[in-house]
Amino acid sequence: MEMGLPLLLRASWLAGILPIALASLPFSVLHSLREVVMSFAKRGKLNTSSPSQKFTVPQSFFLHFYLVAVVWTMFLVVSTWSYAYSVTVPMASQSLDYSTIGSHLTGGSHMFSIHKPQSTSLEHRHLLWRIVFLLLMMEIQALRRLYETIYVFNYSPAARMHVFGYLTGIFFYTAAPLSLCSLCWPEIYGYVVRVATSIIIKGKTHVSDIKYGWWGLVKPFASLGWWQWIGAIMFAWGSIHQFCCHVILGSLRTVSEGKEYKIPKGDWFDLVSCPHYLAEIVSTHVIYGGILIASEVSDLTVWLLFAFVFANLVVVAGETHRWYLHKFDHYPKSRRAIFPRVY
Repeated sequence: MEMGLPLLLRASWLAGILPIALASLPFSVLHSLREVVMSFAKRGKLNTSSPSQKFTVPQSFFLHFYLVAVVWTMFLVVSTWSYAYSVTVPMASQSLDYSTIGSHLTGGSHMFSIHKPQSTSLEHRHLLWRIVFLLLMMEIQALRRLYETIYVFNYSPAARMHVFGYLTGIFFYTAAPLSLCSLCWPEIYGYVVRVATSIIIKGKTHVSDIKYGWWGLVKPFASLGWWQWIGAIMFAWGSIHQFCCHVILGSLRTVSEGKEYKIPKGDWFDLVSCPHYLAEIVSTHVIYGGILIASEVSDLTVWLLFAFVFANLVVVAGETHRWYLHKFDHYPKSRRAIFPRVY
């Protein structure tokens, strides 16, 4: 049962990866699949010339992705951080002693019964704090993208995306944070139920019963390993470059007249057509490799999350690069789609 959520998430990421991977194979028999996949993946300037706008939504709906991501990830951050603190400093949760009602509300499961937290191994506590660290990185990413969507990008009214792509985005920003904590989700959920049950029974006075020490909330991060800090450095590097590239893209519409689109220049745009995707790969990959590295590359669910992001961004980058080549006669020949000197 404890592996139910990780297995479901892994199956979901695989279901997203396989069609993209198959559509990328150079076989004529897969042409129809390739057209379907690309129709779902196209967005923004790639979708403005579509002969039909049926089943599409404005690209500005990207805002919804990041609102969902910010709220949902923050909930997971608070829940996981609080639970990790409770097992590190057990006295913080001794007031949660309403076992009968808690067991009733959760179906009688011992895992979710209201007792003070069971003793946990040092390795398991490290896992919990590592998950908090990963979720904080994800929250920073979501907040930055929300800021960019509101203040940096200036979406054209003609820019559209397929409704399936929109729903995929909502799913991604719900499932991605959950994938980062899926290995411990049953116990985190159980902790949330215990706290909610105690609040229902005791009301607002429950808040004053649990004492949190600020030093206890941050000290465990000092014990994280070099995997986490190397991942954090990659994440920060990729995030900075992605932000710079998004500022460049956002400025094109500001300086352009009408609907005219100009060749982006500067930063990693001098190397590839889609450096903002490269940065996301490097920070996931630099933004989601950073998260992968910080997870100690040991969680299959995070690997599959990374693979889905990789496959999706590479396909869209290739299509964007072809659009640039078709749109501009003098487009720099040295630029590649997403990986310098490679593709």
